[in-house]
Amino acid sequence: LQVFDDEGKDVTPHPLLHSDPKDAVHGQGNLLSSSACCGTTGPCFLSSFSMHQMAGMSTKLISLLLNLEQKRSCLLTSCNFSDVQVRQEEIKEELTKEDLDRRVDIYLTETETIWMLDMPSVVVSVESEDADRILERNRIYVEICKNRPGNDRFVEKIMQTINEATKNKGLQCDKVIMEDKGMLVTSWDLYDSFNILETKSVSKAESSRATTGKTSTSHATKEYNQTMSVSSHRGSTTSVSILEGAVLPRIPKEEECHSEAILTSINFQQNLFFIERILMENIFQPKLAAYRQFPVLIDPDVTSDTSDKVAAMKEANQEEQDKEKEDKEEQKETFIDPSVLSDLKKTLEETVPPRLEQLWSYMCNLTHGHRVSSMAWNKVNPDLLAVGYRAFDFKEQEKGLACCWSLKNPMWPERIFRCKHGVTALDFSMTSPNLLAVGMYNGSVAIYDVRSCNDTPLLESSASSNKHTGPVWQLRWVEQDRSATGDGKKERLICISADSRVTEWLIQKRLDCTNLMEIKRTASEKKKLPGEKGRKREAPISQQAAGMCFDFHPKDTNVYLVGTEEGHIHKCSCSCDEQFLQTYRGHKDPVYKVTWNPFSTDMFLSCSADWSIILWQQDSQMPILTFSSTTASVHDIMWSPKSASIFAAANENRVEIWDLSVSIIHPVVSCFASPGAEFTSVLFANNTDCLLVGDSEGEVSVFELQNLAAHSSNKV
Repeated sequence: LQVFDDEGKDVTPHPLLHSDPKDAVHGQGNLLSSSACCGTTGPCFLSSFSMHQMAGMSTKLISLLLNLEQKRSCLLTSCNFSDVQVRQEEIKEELTKEDLDRRVDIYLTETETIWMLDMPSVVVSVESEDADRILERNRIYVEICKNRPGNDRFVEKIMQTINEATKNKGLQCDKVIMEDKGMLVTSWDLYDSFNILETKSVSKAESSRATTGKTSTSHATKEYNQTMSVSSHRGSTTSVSILEGAVLPRIPKEEECHSEAILTSINFQQNLFFIERILMENIFQPKLAAYRQFPVLIDPDVTSDTSDKVAAMKEANQEEQDKEKEDKEEQKETFIDPSVLSDLKKTLEETVPPRLEQLWSYMCNLTHGHRVSSMAWNKVNPDLLAVGYRAFDFKEQEKGLACCWSLKNPMWPERIFRCKHGVTALDFSMTSPNLLAVGMYNGSVAIYDVRSCNDTPLLESSASSNKHTGPVWQLRWVEQDRSATGDGKKERLICISADSRVTEWLIQKRLDCTNLMEIKRTASEKKKLPGEKGRKREAPISQQAAGMCFDFHPKDTNVYLVGTEEGHIHKCSCSCDEQFLQTYRGHKDPVYKVTWNPFSTDMFLSCSADWSIILWQQDSQMPILTFSSTTASVHDIMWSPKSASIFAAANENRVEIWDLSVSIIHPVVSCFASPGAEFTSVLFANNTDCLLVGDSEGEVSVFELQNLAAHSSNKV
């Protein structure tokens, strides 16, 4: 028999167990035919099995098959086969060779999973505060999973996590050093340490704390007695450890807060400031006295050793007085005029060579390794010095410093202004001495208030559309009218930069500038030899020349000098911004500094990287004198404020003092730099005979000029 549905598909059921393929095929046909034609039970069903199979079965199995056949016959008789068409066909009892050789495909598929028990895991309790939020998230996740099939936004992907092998890592540290410490503690020390709060108790709560403190004191004394008994056997170390363990946890926190309040109070900081001043005065008193040209004081509280020295000095003075008396007697005898002796003494003093005596150095850990780029005195306070620092390497100009040093503390600056870029120039204002103008390597200009400790500048040129695009090599506050006095004095801030501009900055709500001069390149004047043909000149890459330095005339503030990178010096006027008044050609390399003589105002000096210093007269384009003592670049020069013939120069390896009234070939004083350092700038003190020298290591050395007489002449 074969069973077909309405669509004509074969839905004939197949047996579950086949003992023999041939017998199974025959048994299937007999079984269906007997059950479909008649509702017989045992005999018809058993007839489909061969006698050989029946012989091999047990009685229990036969009875089980009979029961199954009876149940099956009942089901077939009760079911309605109106929807199923049953067609009987002749089934071949024997299989042919073709049937045996025919390929039969059998497909095994997985049935649907039958869940016997489903208990979802619970991580968060239903009664917790986050239960509603987590349930809402689970509901959203279920909806997403429902929309996942057939959606292009979801991609099936398999991930495999690999657990890496564990590694062993060893560390090496310093050996822990143990020390034994012993101390002696009395009972009253314990009592005082446990009753600190009793002295400050005012309220009832604090009084109750005091009573608990008394009870704890009694326990502490017991612990102390126990520790003392233990220390007799184990030594003083165990007693101290037990004692400290009992005392330290009970130190009140209020004492710590009180100590912090004291350390951060303004009065305490002011007192520390005054103590620091006193200590610095005591340490540097002899050097500061020599700087100010005062006599050095001797401490009255001298020891026995110093008293012996003082006695020896008195004896030496007494011997000198005796010698002077003898000399006077000899003078009377030989009838020598005392004025002649005074002249002889002066000549002896003049024969003593001048020298530089180092007093101290302005340097700290903050400035170490930075190059000193410029120095400037405060116009009102002569003891306040501003120093600019930048990186030594030109390629790594990241951050700079502008520090204000005072003679009252040579070991740490009074003000520290941290700049974003290297400081190349600075100067104090004259009308407002608290304002410090700072020029930086990136071309920006900032103005700081030295009365404030804040690093933020009052004004900055970063917002200006006309700001410099190159390093600001020099800036200065210049008076507009030197004859004005009092409140009528006005000044302007002048800068020169590598972008070939000389600018005047207007100080208003923000910094903005106007151009005084745009420096242009000038053709070099070379004399042609007789018979030499004219050559074609090569066109310069840029028509502009980078500015390096400038200086205004001491009397006429409308006239100024400009030093350029090409080695020329131009005389300019503020009223003409397109043409030079005069050009001085003498240097072959960049001009680092140009300065007018403060006494002989028609003379000026210039230094360059071509190892030379040139003395000029403003009416002549030819150099008057050329000084070249070493084969090194001259970074800075400065005229002495007390003599018209003395100036200082900073070479790479030494600092020199020149006196034109003594020699125009060799300097009168030279001081070499320390190994690995280079001198970068010089500055004379205004009210003393001292010279300040900055180097490439961030050190500003203060030298005293000894045995250097300043001449009264005001002309070179």
